Amino acid sequence: MAMMRVAQVTSPKGRFEIVERPIPEAAPGTVRIKVAACGICHSDSLVKEGLWPGLQYPRVPGHEVAGTIDALGEGVAGWTTGQRVGVGWHGGYCGCCEQCRRGNLFACETQQVTGISFDGGYGEYMIAPISAVARFPDELAPADAAPLLCAGVTTFNALRHSGARPGDVVAVLGVGGLGHLGVQYAAKAGFNVVAIARGKDKEPVARQLGASLYVDSQAQDPAAELLKLGGASVIISTVTSGAAMSAVQGGLAINGTLLLLGVADSMQVSPMVLLAGKRSVKGWYSGTAIDSQDTLAFSARTGVRSMNETIPLERVNEGYDRMMSGKARFRVVLTM
Repeated sequence: MAMMRVAQVTSPKGRFEIVERPIPEAAPGTVRIKVAACGICHSDSLVKEGLWPGLQYPRVPGHEVAGTIDALGEGVAGWTTGQRVGVGWHGGYCGCCEQCRRGNLFACETQQVTGISFDGGYGEYMIAPISAVARFPDELAPADAAPLLCAGVTTFNALRHSGARPGDVVAVLGVGGLGHLGVQYAAKAGFNVVAIARGKDKEPVARQLGASLYVDSQAQDPAAELLKLGGASVIISTVTSGAAMSAVQGGLAINGTLLLLGVADSMQVSPMVLLAGKRSVKGWYSGTAIDSQDTLAFSARTGVRSMNETIPLERVNEGYDRMMSGKARFRVVLTM
């Protein structure tokens, strides 16, 4: 029996264990993927720390998966073995529930999540529903593609649905794993990009990635700085600090939108700020497989790339700890 290595979590708050398992067979409606690279995302802590309700262990995390199709399940058409593919957070959709029928595929009532509902990409092979699979271009190496299937699609998809137009002021709050991609996408899409982060140390990289202005939120009032430019049509918030999110809303232009991509326990919203300028605060989900596919294609065409630290699978605990510490610049990617 052919075997594979995976990094699994056997119980909440446990360490990753490298174990051997039989290589699984592709069930009907699924494909087997030979994984080349898988990003380590902060959301993987939901598995590691046991924060997802009803999670079954042992579980193999990983929802930033890049590889090739190794086998096709029964009934899968339009895909071939050897095809380069990726799988992101969105773990597929049923196509028949109320939300799917209304076109809200991201809100499918089955709520499948890669690496949570089923084993993900922290291993040499994985099985994925075909509705969760995205094609990715030859121009992207697997390690480059992997983070784009979560951090990339989240920022790219939010921007392209934000209502902002080329030339508008778009601010990116946070220059980290999400934000460093958001700055690139905004610049490549023709926006006037303002990067906002704590301290001066991230200014050089923010400008290198395409920001025309950098605001140090420790030394400056970010809302006031944005108003000097007439306000931001969109502020993409990638941080996990409710206080930081609250501090920028006053920098929105008339009809501006604060788009929340990062998760915080709470934030303060000023009704007067919203009412006085028809402003809004909105959350944004990452995207489905076709959104991931669009993200990968745009990235390949425009040169957007994630800044990664790559490590082999056997060093998964080290990579996870580095990601959680915030010391990684800016994503950590496992290679098989």
